[in-house]
Amino acid sequence: MSPCRVKRHKCRATVYNWRVPKPYLVPLNEIRREHVVMNSRFISTLAPAFSIDEARAFMARIKHEFADASHNVPVYIIGGGNTVTEYFSDDGEPGGTSGKPALAVLRGSGLGDAALVITRYFGGTLLGTGGLVKAYTESAQLVVNAVGRGQRVPVHVAMIAMPYNLLERLRLIVPRHRGEVLGEDFAADVTMTVSLPVNSFEAFQNDLRELSAGKIQAEIIETKEMVVPEAKSV
Repeated sequence: MSPCRVKRHKCRATVYNWRVPKPYLVPLNEIRREHVVMNSRFISTLAPAFSIDEARAFMARIKHEFADASHNVPVYIIGGGNTVTEYFSDDGEPGGTSGKPALAVLRGSGLGDAALVITRYFGGTLLGTGGLVKAYTESAQLVVNAVGRGQRVPVHVAMIAMPYNLLERLRLIVPRHRGEVLGEDFAADVTMTVSLPVNSFEAFQNDLRELSAGKIQAEIIETKEMVVPEAKSV
């Protein structure tokens, strides 16, 4: 049964299971794109959302930002792996012309943990059913194609103490292993805090040993799940 019931074509929503390959991709950041179709202005905003509550908070924020818009059409996909939760609403557009095609684009992108709101300011010209489907599909594609992508993976957070003369070289090594420098403390030596995917950590340690002639290694202080940029093929 739909989580929201109102009169005809006001809102349609559904929640069901969908298989998504693991590991799955997620948006790295919130982005926005705009375009105009026959004087109607479409504003698409896409953001990462790691729970239904986060997705709802994002949707409420965009609706508040564009409170004077004709429609704010929300969709989301939360989760990945074997089970995800999906939602869409037409927000007053004719049934099946807005939320459903936007969700189809989001689903086809392979992204999980993603929330999207497409805002429309009516321009005075009716687009018709086919025109609406096309406009909302294109609006979703604009942000889906532009957003940076990452993966939720287990990472080690580690500390490395090193002499100053190795600092610049180590700053170059960390991103080669999809890692991130989280902090640097400067005293007699430099102490760097980094996060690295678990499956890259041993190779990073090997590079550290080679850099320091075996004198330096990273000490793991925490293991947790984080979003790291998508690995690029070379």
